Amino acid sequence: MTVEQWALAASVFFAGPWSGLLAMLTTILHPMLAAMDGRDFRNFMGAFLRFARKAWFNYACSIGMGVAPIVALIALWDDRGSASFWLTLIGWILVIAGVYVVANVWKEPHYDRMLAWDPENMPADWEAGRRKYFSINWINAGSTWAAFVLFLAALLAL
Repeated sequence: MTVEQWALAASVFFAGPWSGLLAMLTTILHPMLAAMDGRDFRNFMGAFLRFARKAWFNYACSIGMGVAPIVALIALWDDRGSASFWLTLIGWILVIAGVYVVANVWKEPHYDRMLAWDPENMPADWEAGRRKYFSINWINAGSTWAAFVLFLAALLAL
């Protein structure tokens, strides 16, 4: 296998499980969380985020989705007009914008706000905060799903 094949296979490998995690989160956990009252939602998020924010799986997939496409783009640099190069570049931009920027600008600060809520005295706008959490997850999911498809298409186009 060539470097570009290995790098694109790694891109697909990291984006695939992350896409699955986000599919589970948005299609299974969101409806469950939407049915909870404020106290239960806050308590669940406190327990969930204590582990999810520090999970090695999250770091491995998010770093892998950012680094492997860079390796592929470097390997494909002499063939910048190819479909594989452009599909990889667009997928990588989606990862940077839809995963890294969203996580650092909106998701992590929003987690901090939600975790500051007192479960016994929820703020009046807690439901808006829950909707924002759902929206952020959908942005992550859409960008990751699209990146996964683009990385796979780039690999198949080689």
